[in-house]
Amino acid sequence: MASKTRIKLPEKTTLGEVIEVRALINHVMETGNRKDANGQVIPRNIVNSLAVTFEDVSIFRAEFGSGISSNPFVAFFMRVTGPGEFIFTWVDDAGEKTVERVPLLIG
Repeated sequence: MASKTRIKLPEKTTLGEVIEVRALINHVMETGNRKDANGQVIPRNIVNSLAVTFEDVSIFRAEFGSGISSNPFVAFFMRVTGPGEFIFTWVDDAGEKTVERVPLLIG
């Protein structure tokens, strides 16, 4: 089960500037290799994908496997084309989708 995400963008930016976008999602990332106190296998449940769009244009996509750590962190760079809104969509094995919207301000 995913919970809070943290997304870090510059507070303000200018057209043409290259910025770093950082995102972290809190998720236990259960690999399916552990057992509970009763000896039952805990089912695999990892965040398996992240898609990021900016003003309806796909700008970043990642597919994760069982080797990813708990609370996965990603960072990428992009050139600012104008003000707009980022949409981060994380999906886990249980089908739970976490969507975060973050504005990018120019000025």
